[in-house]
Formats: sequence, C-alpha cells, structure tokens
Amino acid sequence: MSVDTSTEVTSDNSAVWDNHISVPDTPKGFTVRTSFPTNQDGVEVMLERWQAGTEEPPHSHPGDDMTIVVEGKMSIQFYTRSPDGLILDGEKILLGKGDTGYIKAGRIHDAKYIEECKLVYVHDKAFGFNTE
Repeated sequence: MSVDTSTEVTSDNSAVWDNHISVPDTPKGFTVRTSFPTNQDGVEVMLERWQAGTEEPPHSHPGDDMTIVVEGKMSIQFYTRSPDGLILDGEKILLGKGDTGYIKAGRIHDAKYIEECKLVYVHDKAFGFNTE
C-alpha cells in the first residue's frame, strides 16, 4: 500500500478549520468551532479564528485556559483590580505561531489580534467569559 504524500496539509487547507460560526454577544472578528461536551470534569476545546485588528476587552474565565497559536500573532495584557479600576499587571505578552500561553482561572486579561489568528483554545471544564 502506498501513501499519497503529494498534498501537504496545513492550517490553510485542512478541514479542521472549516465550519466556524459566529457566536452572539462576542467580540467582532471572532468565529469558533467547538466540541460537544460529554465529561463534566473534562475540558472544552475550541478552534478559534480572529481577524487581524480585532480584540477582546479585559475579562476573566472561571477555569484555567491554554491557547496554542497555530497561525498569526496576538498579545495578552494582564490587569489587577484597584479601588480606581483596572491597572496594568506586568508587560504585554506576545504570542506567535507555535507559542502556547496559559492563564490561571480568574486572572483578568485582554487579548489583541495583531495578525489574523488561528488558535486552539482549551478551557478547564465549561467555558465562561466574564467581562471586567
């Protein structure tokens, strides 16, 4: 049996990146393809696409999360809450193709998509988004 190796599969031509949908009440430029949750103690996995120049406002998630950048470049800025509102917490973090970022549950952060991004996003248990 021979294997056809003449066609390279990449993030540009893989069916994994098809069938994305828009989600109501989420930032402009965001589409997602989700998995079906079958384990209450499992993770929720999403394949995300973000248009260049789009962004998420400061927010937090109820569980830890992991983002793997398949294509593109993005930045993450952390914040802490003070009596006067949100203040920057550390330097901006840049993630590019092949990088993985982890964020602890409840940690306030934003996300900006510098280039068009394809991401693998993994959230501990059910996904949640809390605008800060």
